[in-house]
Amino acid sequence: MQYNKVEICGVNTSQLEVLSEKEKKELLKIISTGTPAESKRAREKMINGNLRLVLSVIQRFANRGENPDDLFQVGVIGLIKAIDHFDCNMDVRFSTYGVPMIIGEIRRYLRDNNAVRVSRSMRDTAYHAMQIKEELTNKLDREPTVEEIAEKMELPKHTVVLALEAIVDPVSLYEPLFTDGNDTIYVMDQIGDTSDDSDWIDEISMKDNIRNLSDREKRIIGLRFFKGKTQMEVAEEIGISQAQVSRIEKAALNRIKNG
Repeated sequence: MQYNKVEICGVNTSQLEVLSEKEKKELLKIISTGTPAESKRAREKMINGNLRLVLSVIQRFANRGENPDDLFQVGVIGLIKAIDHFDCNMDVRFSTYGVPMIIGEIRRYLRDNNAVRVSRSMRDTAYHAMQIKEELTNKLDREPTVEEIAEKMELPKHTVVLALEAIVDPVSLYEPLFTDGNDTIYVMDQIGDTSDDSDWIDEISMKDNIRNLSDREKRIIGLRFFKGKTQMEVAEEIGISQAQVSRIEKAALNRIKNG
């Protein structure tokens, strides 16, 4: 079955509803503050209005030989989880929050159905660790360390690390995570540059081109390559979106490189 066919999983994709960002925010607000009946209706409309988002996400898994109907159903589960857990107080688009949730649900499905089986006990340990991680993140308002997770689970650190690594698929650094307009965020954008590449940094620093950058461009380059921060961390510190950081960083590096 091709993804561009009219019907997938019994759903006519050509007739899928598309909600505006304003409509999504209104529905999410009703879901969290409305009466049970209002919340139920808004939830159903929110699900149906974001099925195209699920459809767009599963296309990146097209080459795995999986049944698209199965992936679509699993993706919808991720969508529902995103709707149920979305915090209306967060200043982010629903798709920014929902896409990683849908991807995560599909990845869990693929891991559980992988030909290379991980023992049930190790998988259970990994999923428990992920739950503990989420609990500690909410409690500490930051991502917990492996030591903190292991201590909470009353398990040795190496046991937790092995369990988590056992359920993780290898991911290309160039795999796209999210696209906002013309800006695509890749896996490599989420990773801090902690390498000691002093020669490269010194070479860039000596170039006159860097002096022509704006103050914001200099700050972003400094945070990213001198302090090894991820684009998400830079975005939070400066107060702009990660997509904007990505765009400004790429433009600044091109100007430095090309003179």
